[in-house]
Amino acid sequence: MLVKRFNDAKPYQAPNHFDMRAVRLQGFEEGGPTKSWVGLSHFLPGGGAGPDASPLEKVYVVLAGEVTVRAEGSEVVLHPLDSVFIGGGVVREVKNETNAVATMLVVMPYPESAK
Repeated sequence: MLVKRFNDAKPYQAPNHFDMRAVRLQGFEEGGPTKSWVGLSHFLPGGGAGPDASPLEKVYVVLAGEVTVRAEGSEVVLHPLDSVFIGGGVVREVKNETNAVATMLVVMPYPESAK
């Protein structure tokens, strides 16, 4: 068992994200998960990511606020405890189109380079 306290979570920079701050809750550490990692993203009003794609699949779970996700010609607004799965290689865009901060949990497998 590996407990990581929120106060000990380290910030990280995500490529092609703007007006967003993130911390890694689990992953990339000795004794931690071996298949995936978990991040927590705070999107400021107007903040977002993309559009872009990565080869890795991902799951987003909105914890607070609203996040609009666009992928594969579709658009959905996620509210607290809504989630979405984005497959690897799918071009996606994430945007906080509200005036409140949105918080989202991100679960992704490790990139091949990290194994």
